[in-house]
Amino acid sequence: MAEIQFIRGVNEEVVPDVRLTRARDGSSGQAMFYFDNPKVVQEGNLEITGMYMVDEEGEIVTRDVNAKFINGQPVAIEATYSMRSLEQWERFIRFMDRYAASHGLGFQKS
Repeated sequence: MAEIQFIRGVNEEVVPDVRLTRARDGSSGQAMFYFDNPKVVQEGNLEITGMYMVDEEGEIVTRDVNAKFINGQPVAIEATYSMRSLEQWERFIRFMDRYAASHGLGFQKS
């Protein structure tokens, strides 16, 4: 089973909108995550140190995580994971396949 966590050991229940970009030569890419009103924000816990993507292969970490505020209240979290090699891209895709299968997600090419 694959999970996303903002605090280690605490699974995020809100499923994000994920957008992928990739260089034409496949040498790099980016995944942008948008969590609308995630559990960690609902509970008022903003001690976020990163986004942890955990599965049976291990953990993928990004520290590029930002909270979105409206009228001083946190309402969303945006995170970006940058992949700088084909190996990182393939590892991320394996994680997303597992995450999608365990959370009922689909893929739509735009």
